Amino acid sequence: MTLFQNIVISIVEGLTEFLPVSSTGHMIIAQKVLGMESTEFLKAFTVNIQFGAILSVVVLYWERFFQTWDFYWKLLIAVIPALVIGFLLKDKIDSLLEDVMVVAVMLVVGGVFMLFVDKWFNHPDRDQAMGWKRSVKIGFYQCIAMIPGVSRSMATIVGGMTTKLTRKNAAEFSFFLAVPTMAAAAGYKLLKLIMDPSSASMLSDNLVALLIGNVVAFLVAMAAIKFFIAFLTKYGFKAFGYYRIVVGMVIIILILMGHNLSMV
Repeated sequence: MTLFQNIVISIVEGLTEFLPVSSTGHMIIAQKVLGMESTEFLKAFTVNIQFGAILSVVVLYWERFFQTWDFYWKLLIAVIPALVIGFLLKDKIDSLLEDVMVVAVMLVVGGVFMLFVDKWFNHPDRDQAMGWKRSVKIGFYQCIAMIPGVSRSMATIVGGMTTKLTRKNAAEFSFFLAVPTMAAAAGYKLLKLIMDPSSASMLSDNLVALLIGNVVAFLVAMAAIKFFIAFLTKYGFKAFGYYRIVVGMVIIILILMGHNLSMV
């Protein structure tokens, strides 16, 4: 992996991880455009730089992360469904990740859905307190994102809006929930790599590349989160819906043209 490829992939991760556009779909396109093969290091790299993106949420919202135990309790409640279902359906999820057409179709389907999200769900209550019932419901919505191409961000924000949270509050809870969810998923994959002597050696030999990737993902994710909150509060979801449809159609067209799009 060249320095240029490193930076581009890290920018894509930082930009798309917290936006409702599916980071998986964008990684596929970025990999194809850069002419990168799906090597074991590339897979490890894309897992590792998620920690940089996660850290951006903690830094941006540090005052809310280091507060009462009630905050962590709500996150724990919300993350449990994904941990349980993810563990039980791990093999099925992994098989879906290998099917790029599934990613592309879900990008389009999710994009069409997002054109109507504001009309259907943007009816917030005056009471915006995050109770355990809201946490549980959002947690189950997050499980929908186990289908590649759905977008964890989209699923959890819509889940929050169905409980009558404002778009801003739903998006912010989605960011908070990403920290334990992504840390658990990425940590599990990274632990498996570390337990494999050959993979562990590969990681240790590329510490500088991993450091650069995490720093870039961290900085870009911070900017993306700030932009997203401001844009979503003012304009809603439609622009992201149209964007998802375009990205999904690009992938579908590439597949139909005979391009072999492998997952990162």
